[in-house]
Amino acid sequence: MAKPIMIQGTSSGVGKTILTIALCRIFMQDGYKVAPFKSQNMTTNTALTRSGEEIAVSQILQARAAGTDPGALMNPIVLKYSPDRQGTLVILNGKPHGTINAQNYKEIRQSLIPEVKKAYTALASQYDIIVIEGAGSPVELNLNKDDMVNMGLARYVNAPVLLAADIDRGGIFASLYGTVQLFDDSERRYLKAVIVNRFKGNALHFTDGVTILERITGLPVVGVIPQIPFNLPEEDSMFNNDNSFDDDYDSQFDLIADRVRESLDMDMVYQILNNGI
Repeated sequence: MAKPIMIQGTSSGVGKTILTIALCRIFMQDGYKVAPFKSQNMTTNTALTRSGEEIAVSQILQARAAGTDPGALMNPIVLKYSPDRQGTLVILNGKPHGTINAQNYKEIRQSLIPEVKKAYTALASQYDIIVIEGAGSPVELNLNKDDMVNMGLARYVNAPVLLAADIDRGGIFASLYGTVQLFDDSERRYLKAVIVNRFKGNALHFTDGVTILERITGLPVVGVIPQIPFNLPEEDSMFNNDNSFDDDYDSQFDLIADRVRESLDMDMVYQILNNGI
């Protein structure tokens, strides 16, 4: 059974997807059989895998970075706005499943949790390492009942969590401190380290910031990752006409992995991965 490690973020858009791409690539480069997993993705950016399953483009990219074929097990639930914007289309295990609306939301949501568990268990039986990407903020307290996207999933699979924040947005001390404090004790035990993402300039100038973050969060800062320029495809340019993956994207994955490896304490990451919870 695969060892899991999870990337959560203080909010949407802090770079979880790219950090997951980087870790998938790094673990693959280090000789491991690795796959990404995101239990639920709310996006209009989807594409078909070679076997005709519809999943999020971000999980296709992550799988390719890991050197493996993407499949619905890596992204069992995709939520997309319906054309009339009156509900949300549910793609389950790569196939249309139904529409969530105000009337059936709780019923459908409850029925999806076992599907997430089945998908993860099946995927983990095939790989050495699973890199899990969380969704949005893990401390939306009014939405966290029956969570199977962030800490609920971490608890279920016993995944240590790296908590990422985007320093380029500003407010990184408040966002990291506030997020950590809003976890309850049973959740906080899964938090193992902090990642400062999208730093512009010389990271040595943030030494005092690292010290402050470690003091106020009680967690080690495992890396200060620079802003990384990259060029990855959008949904309609994912494959060539023959449905083969463009080798140019491999160079982008290597670029991202190299920059992250330079800035991340991979010895600590492996220690967190191997020690688990």
